[in-house]
Amino acid sequence: MDKKDLRIVFMGTPEFAEFTLRRLFEDGYNIVGVVTMPDKPMGRHGSVLQSSPVKKYAVEQGIPVLQPEKLKDPAFIDQLSALKADLQIVVAFRMLPEIVWNMPRLGTFNLHGSLLPQYRGAAPINWAIINGDKETGVTTFFLKHEIDTGDIIYKESIPILPEDNAGTVHDKLMELGADLTVRTLDDIIADRVKPIPQDSIPASELRPAPKIFKETCRIDWNQPTAKVNDFIRGLSPYPAAWTVLRSADGTEQDFKIYSATPVSADMTGKPGTIRCDGKRFIEVSTADGAIRLDEVQVAGKKRMPVSSFLCGNDLSDGCFFA
Repeated sequence: MDKKDLRIVFMGTPEFAEFTLRRLFEDGYNIVGVVTMPDKPMGRHGSVLQSSPVKKYAVEQGIPVLQPEKLKDPAFIDQLSALKADLQIVVAFRMLPEIVWNMPRLGTFNLHGSLLPQYRGAAPINWAIINGDKETGVTTFFLKHEIDTGDIIYKESIPILPEDNAGTVHDKLMELGADLTVRTLDDIIADRVKPIPQDSIPASELRPAPKIFKETCRIDWNQPTAKVNDFIRGLSPYPAAWTVLRSADGTEQDFKIYSATPVSADMTGKPGTIRCDGKRFIEVSTADGAIRLDEVQVAGKKRMPVSSFLCGNDLSDGCFFA
């Protein structure tokens, strides 16, 4: 079968998915429809609706778009069935019911941002960095009932470098994932794939990748320096690790940290103690040393380098991170 004859429905929402959709469309694959999230209300009163990156690209190219509120809605199921897809591709989308993923004759495969079976869940990139991993990657697999457990088609890995954060790894995996999706698709067309069950892959300990909430992102200064640094990297630039800046007078402000550097410092006081020269640096004690803050944001202000923050803020004696 020629790739122009294979009818594909693409499902995804964010930039990570749009990059793969763009690659497939520009490479001449037959994308007969796109499924993405409903438009989001934006602005102070929610009066402006914002489309997902996937929808914006699909509309630009004249690809039909479906935006169901509920994936089991009979009207949506009828619309999806009418597209007569041979194959569905899922990238950064919602969990699908069986009536959806089992619809095409060739099934549905997913692109996931980890080396499965590790980091099943919503935030694999973040958790791999938070846990101090030195490697991550992308996986394509066929969908089945349990989330992220289907038979693996292919995997590709990359190193996580010391200077990486969630944003840089995201961008690397976005490109790698598009390449792997094309390879997977070509081999499905050529009937060359031999999927491998995930339970046949040795893993001494499976690490999950649950959804990240605000409370997940609070820094624990009682952790060692390396773990605090990995935590900050794993949540930068979004949603960003945060702490509470407690002033000498007892007032508190949420304080986001986007980047930091472990330092060899002889810090006294309990973890969270601040040392600051008032102009150039802020150092914070951890369980086994200290970390120097590089880029920060106090509640209600813009993100900025520490030197800029200190131009208008005094972290005098008595300030503390809690």
